[in-house]
Amino acid sequence: METNYTALPKLKYNERRETVSLLHRLSRLTEDSVTAAEIAQIRDLYLSLCNNEGAYDDKGLCKATQTLHSAILFAEAVDPDHNIIIAILLYPLLNDELISIAEIRDRWGADIASLLTGISAVEQFSNKNNAVNQDNFRGLMLSLADDIRVIIIMIVRNLVLMRAINLHPDTEWVRSVAFEANVLYAQMAHRLGLYKLKSELEDLSLKYSNREIYTQIAHKLNETKRSRDQYIKSFIDPLKHKLESAGLKFDIKGRTKSISSIWGKMRKQKVDVSGIYDLFAIRVIIDTPPEREKADCWLAYSILADMYTPNPARMRDWLSIPKSNGYESLHATVLGPENKWVEVQFRTRRMDIIAEKGLAAHWRYKGVKSDSTDQWMNNIRDILESADAGPMELMKSMKMENYEKEVYAFTPKGDLYKLPTGATVLDFAFRIHSNVGSHCTGAVVNGEHKKINYKINNGDTVEILTSSTQGPKYDWLNIVVSSKARTKIKQMLNEEAQKRANIGKELLERRAKNRKIEIDEPALMKLIKKNGYKYVNEFYSDLADERIDVSKFLTQYQESVSDTQEEASRISAEEFQIRHEDNTRADGKKDVLIIGDNSINGLAYKFARCCNPIYGDNVFGFISSEGTVKVHKTDCPNAANIRSRYPYRVINVEWSGKSGDSMAANLRIVGNDDLGILSNITSIISKDMNINLRNVSIDSHDGMFQGILTVGVTDNTQLNALIKKISGVKGVKDITRL
Repeated sequence: METNYTALPKLKYNERRETVSLLHRLSRLTEDSVTAAEIAQIRDLYLSLCNNEGAYDDKGLCKATQTLHSAILFAEAVDPDHNIIIAILLYPLLNDELISIAEIRDRWGADIASLLTGISAVEQFSNKNNAVNQDNFRGLMLSLADDIRVIIIMIVRNLVLMRAINLHPDTEWVRSVAFEANVLYAQMAHRLGLYKLKSELEDLSLKYSNREIYTQIAHKLNETKRSRDQYIKSFIDPLKHKLESAGLKFDIKGRTKSISSIWGKMRKQKVDVSGIYDLFAIRVIIDTPPEREKADCWLAYSILADMYTPNPARMRDWLSIPKSNGYESLHATVLGPENKWVEVQFRTRRMDIIAEKGLAAHWRYKGVKSDSTDQWMNNIRDILESADAGPMELMKSMKMENYEKEVYAFTPKGDLYKLPTGATVLDFAFRIHSNVGSHCTGAVVNGEHKKINYKINNGDTVEILTSSTQGPKYDWLNIVVSSKARTKIKQMLNEEAQKRANIGKELLERRAKNRKIEIDEPALMKLIKKNGYKYVNEFYSDLADERIDVSKFLTQYQESVSDTQEEASRISAEEFQIRHEDNTRADGKKDVLIIGDNSINGLAYKFARCCNPIYGDNVFGFISSEGTVKVHKTDCPNAANIRSRYPYRVINVEWSGKSGDSMAANLRIVGNDDLGILSNITSIISKDMNINLRNVSIDSHDGMFQGILTVGVTDNTQLNALIKKISGVKGVKDITRL
């Protein structure tokens, strides 16, 4: 391919030569996938790129050489795939608007156009990366890319950039690029099994962020290189002889660990370079058929263990159970010559290709944190074993489906948040902080004002607008989609409702006290229900919001109680008769009460529901209009009213002297809504105290519960003992008898 150097006049002479040299090199590497005609077409386009304005980027780097280096690195380190090589070469031309996406689609096909769209989408956010959460930024990249091949391209391009910026004058930018390479691209390379790329990215990142440490370790390694090479040779030679004698076919080599890996060990073990015992590792790669892979690896290990003392604590068997990313190998650490620890790895040729060439899902290796890419990327390890035309070809149909359920958006300061797809401005506000969400009135999204129900798109920059007068509303529950926002809104609405209910209840009690009205709880509940309220808190909230006039309601309450009590007064004295009934129960047992004096017996009686007296309580009787004696506790809420208005109907009542059958008593319990607390309480009642639990009514709210328990007890002594025992249960705040 003849090239006229004068056709590249705006490039420096050495970069002109390098551009031509790189084009020749790329042509040789990709001769089976990219045609000479296609390379020639791209070369002609590069002539337009290499003008005064477009030859270099804003950091002074040559676009042509950077792009060609990226294409060559991808072909060498990953795969010489036709579409990816073309996409890499076309990207700077598309970015400088020298060619349109429509032209690319027409000339090179929809797949290459799709790759370029993905690269453009990811690249526009890379400059925001310094200020954001790296896990979220990785998620944004994956959701925007929609194609794992785009992510691999971005990793390769970043490594080429890292190689080019050594001693660049803009040191702050260099540190920024190094940070991004280390926490983002190196980790993603690791997850994809591109281990060599990952190691170089980490080494260069350390070099640019902490050059002193990098230089110190590199200098130490250079100083010890000769002795280290001699030691490796002295270790390998006898092992090689033994393995050959066993009939194994293999390659064996030693390698020094990466500088970043050594630095990590120095920090972890708190030692200097000389204190790291495994600066290098020996790798034995065995050529063997699939059916003998494990057996030959273990045979090689047994030969090693006969020669040197192994360290069982450092044994790593990923042959029997491969890693979830498909990584297979047998790692052993032995005490070699001069009492130095040496790590030896045994693997087959197939295992080595997967581990070294990448594309095995290698993301969990060395404890890299797992995220939602894991399940999706499990499929990648099968690609190398089944791809005849190259692994990239199969990846065309593999989309990042995991990220279709997520959307990522920035704050104006550059913080990045992850939300479910369909999330609104209101979701985003609650994601930032509950207080921000509760006062949200809208947002400025990418410079435009939006309502709280605006659905966020990937990469949006969202500035939340708030007002101190704004508060959560019930219709917000129809706007948000995230569980956090929904939970917080419900909690705030419930808290507000409870607060208003407490105000309403306090208002009612205060007004009743001022008017000297004794509130009977059952009568009050009956009246509230009669007024159409299903929940008592709704009634109290309406009181607080002045939807109900408190004075009118208290008057209604007095009239309701008076109507009930004055039914008896409508009967004349002549008509009034005490009904005598047999007080022997159906089971043949005698009643437990003595009513009136010795001349009165056989009276029918009932226990008043307003106070539910039980055996042992101080009681009195009230003769109802039916002639039945209603038995009340002397401290019943209605006792004072009955005695003052109907003294002639009050009759003495005493217990017979011994307890009778089980009698109903109501207990109100308040406590923490802890797991198992209700089971503990009911267990005490039924098992420990042998008491019949007749009814349970429980209501929980904001981590607290309130319940009414109806129990059957023989007397108040037994009831008091039960109250004392339940009050000792962990989490019970209060227990009172109703």
